[in-house]
Amino acid sequence: MKNEIINRVANSKLVTIDLEDYYPKGQRVLFDIKDWLFEGFVLREKDFRTQVTEFDWSQYQDGYVALTCSSDAIIPGWAYMLLSIQLEPYARKVVIGSLENLETSIYQDIINDFDVSAYKDKPIIIKGCSNKPVPQNAYIMLSNKLKPIAKSIMYGEACSSVPLFKNK
Repeated sequence: MKNEIINRVANSKLVTIDLEDYYPKGQRVLFDIKDWLFEGFVLREKDFRTQVTEFDWSQYQDGYVALTCSSDAIIPGWAYMLLSIQLEPYARKVVIGSLENLETSIYQDIINDFDVSAYKDKPIIIKGCSNKPVPQNAYIMLSNKLKPIAKSIMYGEACSSVPLFKNK
């Protein structure tokens, strides 16, 4: 057939990496300690320790927790440390900050452990759109990890990718 349609993308050596494929299962929780403070602003150590001791931490089994305080209270570092020690037997990861900080920290671990040797001297597309909350920082971390070994790095889909880097 003279007019046969050839799928050049399927026949190319392009390798696609979709960060959504590495999104770990587990609930994400923003744990706000504001309600454990006197009038929402003052951390009273004895009362705080009582709350920590009486709380059921097992509800965060295999989850991910971001610790925060939504009031303008000044929270001493030991308070977050105490909470993280209680969460350690249950939660997969605990950070101080927002849910976005949590996702970035999760992906930082994933990308640090990501074996890039299979991508040496290959043209790579980092897939852009995802249905899961993959943080923007994850794309930056991955592209920086791939840059020393990749032939080229693009962003998007094979049919409409944006070139980012080409090894000369």
